[in-house]
Amino acid sequence: MAKDTSWEVLLQKKKKSFSYTMQGQYNMRSPAVKRLMKEAQELRQPTEEFFAQPLEDNLFEWHFTVRGPPDSEFDGGIYHGRIILPPDYPMKPPSIILLTPNGRFELNKKICLSISGHHPESWQPSWSIRTALLAIIGFMPTHGNGAIGSLDYTPEERKSLANKSQSWKCPVCGPMNNILLDRSEGPQSAATNQEAKELALQISFKGEAEKTEEPSPSSSSTMDTGNSSINQNSEPESNLHRRIVDTGLDEASQIQVSPNLLTQPNTVQSQSISNKMFTVLIYVVMVMILALLMRRLFFI
Repeated sequence: MAKDTSWEVLLQKKKKSFSYTMQGQYNMRSPAVKRLMKEAQELRQPTEEFFAQPLEDNLFEWHFTVRGPPDSEFDGGIYHGRIILPPDYPMKPPSIILLTPNGRFELNKKICLSISGHHPESWQPSWSIRTALLAIIGFMPTHGNGAIGSLDYTPEERKSLANKSQSWKCPVCGPMNNILLDRSEGPQSAATNQEAKELALQISFKGEAEKTEEPSPSSSSTMDTGNSSINQNSEPESNLHRRIVDTGLDEASQIQVSPNLLTQPNTVQSQSISNKMFTVLIYVVMVMILALLMRRLFFI
């Protein structure tokens, strides 16, 4: 089925209005504005698998439409949502919100992909809005496993929601069933779906358990045991200092000092006094001998 001509006319009007509004509303030198304008230009034409464009009055809020992946319970479904981009995009990731009931993602809630705003630490500035769209398509057939914003409906419920999605209408964009190009069996569509699958393998779906992860009882007991052993081996600093000092004194008391070493300073001192007395005695004797000699010479 060919695309509705009225939608094409409406799309062209939106593009012209968007271009005029954006140039007058935003600083065209901003890296985020430049990047988003470039991506809007690259994604201006709908494809068989996805389509996304910013709102006419807000460059940082986009509405997107993706087709359910083939050979899955989402096949035939048309799913619509919002992408909220931060002011410092692409340095920080966007937030992704699904609006169409689908049985895989919660509605009106930011889903937790490593490519979304929940995990800025894993975001890569080289990723783009197109990358986010492919990630959504790739993750739809995967298991939720209790992740934030995920649902685990049965395949029958998801197939029913896929059929109902074709008649769903966005309050802002209108009907969704004629936005995307008809899916063909050509190589382009197959390549896009293969790219989405490969991207889903590279980008993890972060679970809520990972954000609120607590230590297991076994690990807690191990930590407690380790802490108790540390506490048993540790003691106050003052007690430790006292014990070291006492130990040093005990060791010092065990050192045997030779008596000769203890009396050596007194011996040296007594020898010095003896030498001095001997010198004085020699001096006195010499003076006396000199006096006798002088008396004999002058008083004969």
